[in-house]
Amino acid sequence: MALTAGVVLAGTAAQAAPAAPAAPATPGCGPLRAAAAPKAVPGAAVPDDGQAPGASYTAAGARKVSFTVASAQAPIGLWSKAALTLRTPVAKGTARLDLASRGFSTDSVTVQRYVPAKHAWVDLDSRPGSGSWPQRGTLSFPVSAKGASPRHPYSVALRFQDLDRPGSLTVNASVTDGRGRTLRAHARTVTATRPQVSVSGWQGTPSLVRGGAAQAFTLKVRNTTNRAYPALSVNYFAYGAGKQHTLTPKDLLLQQYRPGRGWEKVDLTAGGCDPGMGAALRPGKANLAPGATAVYRLRLSVAKSAPRDVVKADSGVSVNNADQSFFSRRLLFTVRGGGK
Repeated sequence: MALTAGVVLAGTAAQAAPAAPAAPATPGCGPLRAAAAPKAVPGAAVPDDGQAPGASYTAAGARKVSFTVASAQAPIGLWSKAALTLRTPVAKGTARLDLASRGFSTDSVTVQRYVPAKHAWVDLDSRPGSGSWPQRGTLSFPVSAKGASPRHPYSVALRFQDLDRPGSLTVNASVTDGRGRTLRAHARTVTATRPQVSVSGWQGTPSLVRGGAAQAFTLKVRNTTNRAYPALSVNYFAYGAGKQHTLTPKDLLLQQYRPGRGWEKVDLTAGGCDPGMGAALRPGKANLAPGATAVYRLRLSVAKSAPRDVVKADSGVSVNNADQSFFSRRLLFTVRGGGK
């Protein structure tokens, strides 16, 4: 289904809405439990694109109701703009969005509308699909536009995002007008995308020797989407436990190569919910433009003093936009030799 970008609509609020509070950051603890499987959090928000909600897009046409999106891509971790437009009067009506997904669950899709009176984005009423992995769901919200007409269309600014994985999302929008009529819009389909991420140099489950050589590996993030990721960050996590001891920050040495500076130590910090540890890699939050690539060269070694009863460890990396993870990879390793 072709997606058409058009002009700014009349009837849409012109004020810019403040971004909703971001979800709490994932604690750097345990075997990458939270980061390994990011899930939708109702009402959670990631950074807005900075545009006013009035910058919604609509296709020109004479249909009484239309649903449009700003782009055929919906990059994971970013809000994507949409609009529901009425060209006929509606009093005490209800707008309905029927979602159908491929590649991810509709439970991972968050959709919000802008309420001018509150100067805020709010979640839509939802009716989840059936089963543990629903691929259909329904969202709704009240709508009234008594003065809407072809010459004076009324638009409701919407935004949506997929918090899970790549795939496609089709939206069938309709409006009941309060007088027994149901007005339907053309279906729209978008592709949920994310930057291409690769980890090289870490094959299988390498064995690290206490006090021995470091294991080098490289993480590359290439923005293959059509949108900039304004707050790219990468986190590292590690966890290991034996019968009597656990790994602590002093037991591992994580280093990162910085151009012009060489290898620098990355300070690991103990986690808050398990005896694990984590760190944010440098640089911190950075803007990754479409087509750009960020490279992180790392190496990990085990201290000679690391506890001898810890022989297996779980570590990994997660790539995020602000507090929303869109990629993770577990990096298992074993520990042998030396020690206490």
